[in-house]
Amino acid sequence: MKVTVDKKLIEDISHLSRLEFSEEDKSEMADNLNEILGWVEQLNEIDTENTLPLIHISEEVNVMRNDKVANVLSHEKALKNAPKKDSDYFRTPKVID
Repeated sequence: MKVTVDKKLIEDISHLSRLEFSEEDKSEMADNLNEILGWVEQLNEIDTENTLPLIHISEEVNVMRNDKVANVLSHEKALKNAPKKDSDYFRTPKVID
């Protein structure tokens, strides 16, 4: 099934995304997207008959280190060095208006 992008589809997508484009930009976007879809369509021509499906390109999956607790700073020590604190919490300057 060959999918093509036309001016109407660009207008529908731009309406949904609340974007406005000139007629020239719409035409250029349609051409660019059709070119990209043409490249993707070429993937259908690849013979994958004797190829096993892959989930990952590499055999290594989720290579992670072990979690080890070490040199834990106590809550009291951390707050002791804080310039400002409020009960059990650090106080920081307001960063968002």
